[in-house]
Amino acid sequence: KPRDDDAKKKLINRMKRMIGQLNGIMKMIEDDRYCVDISNQIMAAQSLLKKSNLIILEKHLHTCVKDACMNDNGDEKIEEIISILQKVMSK
Repeated sequence: KPRDDDAKKKLINRMKRMIGQLNGIMKMIEDDRYCVDISNQIMAAQSLLKKSNLIILEKHLHTCVKDACMNDNGDEKIEEIISILQKVMSK
């Protein structure tokens, strides 16, 4: 459980950093900053979101999916993961 709390704190801190980045991007737009600089900040924010999503999905695989498979009812969880992978790969 302490490990889960630590991971949760790290994820929340990532989200807070994301909020800070988004606020910074909005300020850059308001201040008519250079377009490429704004674009670079948007890409950094997207990267942070992607990394956060990976952390969430890894946790899901190691807990929910693993537990479901061990209890012989993992098909639904596996289908969820396949659906997410399809969305990611179609982008």
